[in-house]
Amino acid sequence: MQAEIISIGDELLIGQVINTNQAFIAQQLQTVGIEVRRMVTVGDDESAILTALEEAFNRVDVVTVTGGLGPTHDDVTRSAICKFFKTDLVLDGEALRRVRALFERRGLPIINLNEDQALVPRGCTVIQNNHGTAPGYFFERNGKHMIVMPGVPFEMEGMMKEFVLPFFRQRTTGKVILHRTLKTTGIGESFLAQEIGNVQTLFSPTEGISLAFLPSPTGVRLRITAQGSRVEEVKQKIARVESQLRARVEKYIYATDEEELEAIVGKLLTERKLTIAVAESCTGGLIADRLTNVPGSSAYFERGLIVYSNESKIAELGVPEGVLKSHGAVSREVAEAMAFGIRTKANVDIGLSTTGIAGPTGGTTEKPVGLVWIGYSDRNETLALKFNFGDDRRRTKERAAQAALELVRRRVLKM
Repeated sequence: MQAEIISIGDELLIGQVINTNQAFIAQQLQTVGIEVRRMVTVGDDESAILTALEEAFNRVDVVTVTGGLGPTHDDVTRSAICKFFKTDLVLDGEALRRVRALFERRGLPIINLNEDQALVPRGCTVIQNNHGTAPGYFFERNGKHMIVMPGVPFEMEGMMKEFVLPFFRQRTTGKVILHRTLKTTGIGESFLAQEIGNVQTLFSPTEGISLAFLPSPTGVRLRITAQGSRVEEVKQKIARVESQLRARVEKYIYATDEEELEAIVGKLLTERKLTIAVAESCTGGLIADRLTNVPGSSAYFERGLIVYSNESKIAELGVPEGVLKSHGAVSREVAEAMAFGIRTKANVDIGLSTTGIAGPTGGTTEKPVGLVWIGYSDRNETLALKFNFGDDRRRTKERAAQAALELVRRRVLKM
């Protein structure tokens, strides 16, 4: 089966909102063997929406629509859907009950505009919204399907997981498409490709397997895609390619699929009953934020300090004033003193630190913008590594946080 994704909203066309919905829907549809052939974005204009619906319904088997189901005047998707299917609106009692219950739980008054969201196109199967007010609509006509969902991401995702995917899983599509993503860090895309070598030695072009390199500021994802007629057959294809990739670049792979580096680090610390504290300068608390975003992190994360000024490095961490004057705040010596200082002050197993020049100003020939020192200290060693993450302030912070967490992972694993 083939699908088209239609996203509706002026905010998407002007770039005010990044369209994450289409990526999520495409990924999920492939898990049930539905291949996305086209993505279309239109504004809050009824005639434009109708044109997009007509063209998509003629082209493919499955059409998903998101956006424009809210209670305000610019939400015109529902009226366009009614015109497309030549139907009218009727009240859905269950949807109305859910809308009223949601407002009651939140202690808010309900007005007619809110209750009007329980009006749905006659003849559709209503997709109840467990996370908001606007229900979704499911149409099946002459073997084709149209799914209309709200544009709010977590509401749409709920409908996909709770209704859309189970529906299509019950129907055979004749094709199984599965993905496996290996997340790497600490190596650039071209160098990673060089380490892997000729991909034709991993699989033949006729096997229904592909390998994509997906770079980002913090690493490169290796996405293995395999197709076949049976789930087990496709899983075996992916496992074989993954095994070969790991044999070549295992040391750069820190996680798979949706796993994040901070969760991997947290798991390692928990398993080994280790504790950690962080002293951050240039990253401004980003490492602490990532570590504490993991449920259960209180078992291993003791504290995080943002020591931006030289005075705070001296007062909070005991960094010698002479070291700061001799080497400057952005140096190996200061990064090591910060890591050692936070470890001893917090009485933990591991101390981690960052100090750098995030930019866009403040750099020199000797210490350019993007220079970052990351310090690490445990009961056996104290060290610091030097990096240059480029001239974009936010990317420098993100890359430094990633590199710091990766340093912890490697030292704990003794890599």
